[in-house]
Amino acid sequence: MILNIALIIISLALIASILVQSKGIGLGGLTGGDSGGVYTKRRGIDRVMFFITIALSATFIILALVSVIVSG
Repeated sequence: MILNIALIIISLALIASILVQSKGIGLGGLTGGDSGGVYTKRRGIDRVMFFITIALSATFIILALVSVIVSG
C-alpha cells in the first residue's frame, strides 16, 4: 500500500519535472520550427532540473522493481 502511494507521488513529480524542462517546445517542432536545440549547455536551474529528473526516474524504476518483487 505504501509502495503504491510512493510510486504515484514519484510518477507525478517525474511528470512535472519533465513538463518544466520542455518549456518552449511546442507545436512548432512538428512543423519544422526551431525546437530550441538538443545539444545546448545546461546552466543554473536547467541543470538542477535535469539532475532532479534523472534522480526521480531512477527512484521510479527502483520502486517499480521493488513493487514487482514484493507482489510476486
